[in-house]
Amino acid sequence: MKKYLFKFVLLLVLLVPVKSFSGAILVGMDESQKNHLKAYGVAYWALENDIVIEWLLNYQGGSFLFPQNSALEEQLIIKGISYRILPDVKVKQIKAEIANPEVNMEVIQLETAPKIAVYTPSGKQPWDDAVTLVLTYAEIPYEEIYDSLVVKGGLPEFDWLHLHHEDFTGQYGKFYSAYRNAAWYQEQVRDNESMAKKMGFNKVSELKLDVALKIREFVLGGGYLFTMCSGTDSYDIALSAQGTDICEAMYDHDPAAPEFQNQIDYTQTLAFKDFIVSKDPMEYEYSDIDGTKDHRIPENQDKFYLFDFSAKWDVVPTMLCQNHTKEIDGFMGQTTDFRTQFIKPDVLILGQNKALGTARYLHGEYGQGTWTFYGGHDPEDYKHMVGDPPTDLNLHPNSPGYRLILNNILFPAAKKKKRKT
Repeated sequence: MKKYLFKFVLLLVLLVPVKSFSGAILVGMDESQKNHLKAYGVAYWALENDIVIEWLLNYQGGSFLFPQNSALEEQLIIKGISYRILPDVKVKQIKAEIANPEVNMEVIQLETAPKIAVYTPSGKQPWDDAVTLVLTYAEIPYEEIYDSLVVKGGLPEFDWLHLHHEDFTGQYGKFYSAYRNAAWYQEQVRDNESMAKKMGFNKVSELKLDVALKIREFVLGGGYLFTMCSGTDSYDIALSAQGTDICEAMYDHDPAAPEFQNQIDYTQTLAFKDFIVSKDPMEYEYSDIDGTKDHRIPENQDKFYLFDFSAKWDVVPTMLCQNHTKEIDGFMGQTTDFRTQFIKPDVLILGQNKALGTARYLHGEYGQGTWTFYGGHDPEDYKHMVGDPPTDLNLHPNSPGYRLILNNILFPAAKKKKRKT
């Protein structure tokens, strides 16, 4: 009788659900994730709402660990993001696994939502910007700013700055040859010349140089700079050419300095050295930094690869390279990637096109701040041409190329620095 009673009690125990004391929400960022890009938006939303979260570097593609919160869970459900509820015991097991010195993983706490600015002109441009596209898709708020605010010293209001598709040399993207008769190009020239005059500059190139210098001061004081495509090399070229005139008459109404190359100062730049500035005003190229012309391979073979870093010792590059794959499809731009012989020795290469030997993704420190340069225009459009429609990220919710942009967005939340006053 006792034997049957024991079996009956055991059966009841097995049938009665045991209450699980859940401790956290795990948003995995490996191949199982349904929407990688939206997950960053929820992470940002949590920080905005004073929810401290943890970034599990190299754990399931760089997963997020949130405290259990009903409002946050609702956000995940609404946005179609894959997640799991974990009991405390499982969270402890995961953290113990990550803490193992033999394992290339780390836990980083994210505390404060960075205030984001995008440097971009008002009015519609005949091209789209990958950063604003993905910020909008992920529902991460940002403020659009332009020359007036920068010149007046407004950058310290922000933590993170992106430079929209921009030419800081004052040559209007070197679109003169192909688009000088286009209405949008002529309007751009008028607007920039009017802005320069209004702000007390004789030329657009002088205005853009002042903007470039104030952006560098922003980084020096602890700001985070991110830029893509022509916002990378044109920015450094402008800094290097501050003692000369590289613009021909169709750009600034007077000829360039005859021997301007001899007056280029590489000590002024963030990333590049020893480059030769293009002297041809009709060439759609700023210098020999850009490796676009090297891409004479089929599109399906054009790949770049992220480097592996030690999560416990090289925390910053690990954060910036978090992804569910190390192989990423290439994509073109006015500046597609960077020839390595022109990269300064203290610059960290995060991603490289092995077939071509070019660098795709760069990072460095300047003063108390950091900068990141990412070559190419749109990670999901191999050749995005002027006038093409914007990429619909609903079709690319797991884009590894776009994930790199969003890694940079969260980076300031993890690495606080005291800003100079």
